[in-house]
Amino acid sequence: MNEDFLHFVWKFKLFANNNLRLTSDEDLEILKFGMHNFNAGPDFLNAQIKIEGQVWVGNIEIHLKSSDWYLHKHETDPNYDAVILHIVWENDAVIFMKNNLPLPTLVLKELVDAQVLSNYRSLLFTQKDWIPCEKSIDKIDDFTLENWKERLFFERLEQKSSVIKNLLEQEHNNFEAVLFQLLVKNFGLKINGDAFLTLAKSIDFSVVQKVNFNEHQFAALLFGQAGFLEEVQENDYHLQLKNEYQYLQHKYHLQPILKAQFSFFRMRPNNFPTIRIAQLVALFSKQKNLFSKLINLKELKEFYDLFAIEMHPFWKTHYHFNSVSKKSHKKLTKSFIDLLIINTILPLKFLYQKSRGAVDEDSFLQLLKKIKPEKNSIISKFSDLGVWSKNAFDTQALLELKNNYCAPKQCLQCAIGKTILYK
Repeated sequence: MNEDFLHFVWKFKLFANNNLRLTSDEDLEILKFGMHNFNAGPDFLNAQIKIEGQVWVGNIEIHLKSSDWYLHKHETDPNYDAVILHIVWENDAVIFMKNNLPLPTLVLKELVDAQVLSNYRSLLFTQKDWIPCEKSIDKIDDFTLENWKERLFFERLEQKSSVIKNLLEQEHNNFEAVLFQLLVKNFGLKINGDAFLTLAKSIDFSVVQKVNFNEHQFAALLFGQAGFLEEVQENDYHLQLKNEYQYLQHKYHLQPILKAQFSFFRMRPNNFPTIRIAQLVALFSKQKNLFSKLINLKELKEFYDLFAIEMHPFWKTHYHFNSVSKKSHKKLTKSFIDLLIINTILPLKFLYQKSRGAVDEDSFLQLLKKIKPEKNSIISKFSDLGVWSKNAFDTQALLELKNNYCAPKQCLQCAIGKTILYK
C-alpha cells in the first residue's frame, strides 16, 4: 500500500462515498473533492465538505497512517493550516489542529471495494512479471489503447526534444547547427554515437558552412578531425585529403580528436565509422539548406529521395583507407533513414514547430504510421503478450510505456493501469 494509491482512490472516487462518517462519528458529505496538487503542500486543494450540516472550504491531506501527520512535521508547517479533512488508511493517532480541536479524519480502509484493492495488489506487487499488467493488457479495449499510445508517443517526443534543447542553447538557437550535430551523432549509431557527436562538436558550424559546398574540402575536414588522416597511407586519395586538411587545420585552427574513440569491432562493414563519415560528406555536399528541406517534408518517399546519396568513388571499393574491397555502392538503407527520421528529424521538427507556436501533430502521426515497426526485445515481448505493432508509431509508444510506466510501476498514472483498477 502507498499514498499514491490513496490519491488515486480519492481522485477517481473509487470508494463508497455515501453515508460517510468521521472517526469522531460525525456525518460527512463531500461536496467537492478538490484539485490534485503535485507541488509542495496538501494533496488536494480547494475542496468543500459538509460536517454535521456545516460547510467547510479548504484543503485535504492524505496519509497511510494518521501519525504520518506528525512524522512529516505538518503541525509546524503553515501550508497545512487550512487542511479541513485528513484522509487515512489506518487511524493510529488523534491529530490536533492549532485550535486544539481534533482534525476531522476519514478512514478509507473499509470503504474501498475489495475488487479494486485486489486489482491494485495484482498490479503493483507482482515481482516476477515482465510488466505488471501482462496478464490483462491484451484485454484492454482498442479505443483506450490507441488513445493512450498517442499520448505516449508525444511524451516520448517531448523527452527526445528536451535533450535537443540543451544543444540549441549551446548553439544559440541555431537549428542548422544542431541538425548537423544530431545527424552526425546518429550516423554513428549506438556504438559510435558519442564519438561522432564529439567529432561534430569539434568543428565550429561556421567552418562547416564555409567548406561543405566543396566535397573534397568537407571530406578532408571530417576525416581529418576524426583522426583518420594522421597515418601514412599508400593511396592518392588519402594523401590528397591529408594535404587539404593540413591547409584547413592551419586556416581554422583545428584540433583533431583521437581516432581511438571510433570502434570497428564487431560491426558490419557498412557501419564502419569511415563509411558513415563518407556518407555524411556526400549528404551535406549534395543537400544545401538541409534543415529547411527536412522541416518542410511530410511524405516518407520524400525523405527517402532526399537521403539517396552517392559517395565518392573511392569508397565504392574501400571500407577504410588501407585496403581494397569488392565494389559496392554502400547507399543508406531505408531502415537506417527510418531511424534518422524517428530519432533526429521528428524531435527537432517538433521542437522547431513548438518554438513557432504551432505543432502539426497529425503530420507526425501520419508519417510514423507509414514507417515499418522497429525490431527489438521490448517490442518482441509485447507481441508475445498479444500487443502487436503495425508501424513505428506503435513501437515508439510501447517503448515509452515499458521504460517510463511499466519498469518504474507507474500504473496509477497509466491509462491501462487505471482501466484495470476500474474493473
